[in-house]
Amino acid sequence: AMVCAPARYLVFFQYFGTRYSGVAETKSDQALVGVQNYLERAAQNLKPSAPIKFHISSRTDAGVHALANAAHLDIQRPPGKAAFTGKQLVQGLNYYLKPEAIRVLSAQRVPSSFHARFCALSRTYIYRLLLGCAHHSQIPVFERDLCWAPTGGPLDIPAMREAAKFLLGTHDFSTFRSLSSESPFQSPVRTLLQVELQPSPGFLAHHYEHRGLEFWEVKFKSRAFLYRQVRRMVGALVAVGQGKLRPHHIQELLELKDPQAFPGHAMAPASGLFLKCVEY
Repeated sequence: AMVCAPARYLVFFQYFGTRYSGVAETKSDQALVGVQNYLERAAQNLKPSAPIKFHISSRTDAGVHALANAAHLDIQRPPGKAAFTGKQLVQGLNYYLKPEAIRVLSAQRVPSSFHARFCALSRTYIYRLLLGCAHHSQIPVFERDLCWAPTGGPLDIPAMREAAKFLLGTHDFSTFRSLSSESPFQSPVRTLLQVELQPSPGFLAHHYEHRGLEFWEVKFKSRAFLYRQVRRMVGALVAVGQGKLRPHHIQELLELKDPQAFPGHAMAPASGLFLKCVEY
């Protein structure tokens, strides 16, 4: 029988990042492994005739969540077996992912030239902040690992909004990236298409309104981001909100183009960060 060309799919999937070492594949003997390990293990249960590799659009760090990340994969089926429909693939993967905090949302056939990482037009992240906690013990248990509650009183939201304007547009974001193995070879120039700071409903928050807790979301949209860029930008905006920096200091940090210039301990924790969507 003739061997058919493998079918390529674009899949969207979500995960609760606290339980994983990040999205990227890791050695399987670690205590926490990557989301990719579980996706590929689930895919192998679909009995393909060649191993399945997920090519992930956006590499999120340990503890970072995704409402919708994306990946492409090729599936070669044994001779005589029809290619999976998108719906069959979603149901099959989710069946084997059942115990995990990972869910496949959709799957569709794409041309063999499609690439989940390089064909993406934009990526949108949201960062969830919880205001009004004097101490981390005041974070509702339902919000644990899903937000950052900076201590030290209320934040000056107008100052944060003013500071955010300096980040919009095309800049060398060297100050706002952490150095990683890939960094030296990657251009630090990025174009931030959107930065917005909006009030946000917390999970079940209407049941504890009396506690004076307020949720805010910072939304960032760009074609691509540098390693830990969003967490550094949020950390700097929160420092402005706390009065530790003035809005114009954001522009000065950008102009320094130096990762070492970023204030120590100012990076926002992974827990409040969500990849919201990838657009094609």
